[in-house]
Amino acid sequence: MITEQGIVEGVSGQKAIVRIEKSSACASCQSRDSCGEASGRNMVIEVANDLGAGEGDRIEISIPGGSFLILSLLVYLLPVAALIAGAVAGGAFAGTLHMNPTFASIVGGCLGIGVTFYALKRLDRSSRAQKEFRPRMTRILLRSDPPHPENGQE
Repeated sequence: MITEQGIVEGVSGQKAIVRIEKSSACASCQSRDSCGEASGRNMVIEVANDLGAGEGDRIEISIPGGSFLILSLLVYLLPVAALIAGAVAGGAFAGTLHMNPTFASIVGGCLGIGVTFYALKRLDRSSRAQKEFRPRMTRILLRSDPPHPENGQE
């Protein structure tokens, strides 16, 4: 299970807006530029507020390791495989299409990666509905405003 900590920025119904705090692993990550770590931007996500966290609470969020691995393979490996497959297919059909093999490979690779990005975008929209691919709130680490005892009880 992959876990990170964050602070609840706001609560809207059964959803919480959480600002993720960058961990030490972010500094050595090869993809830090794409998620905003290098520019200092905060990563903000929306999670189900199943634990009743309030604004300002420090929480732990997690995503199952298997789901994380599947998503990583889809995002990183699939486009590269599509680029290579498209380039090979373009080169193979160059003679049939009466094209320069190099140009046909470039066009095939671009088509392969373009179709893959389109498919990933559609998959992203449909996977948001699937609970196993969404991060979830696992525990409240620190409440910003501790609950007050009711009716003078302590």
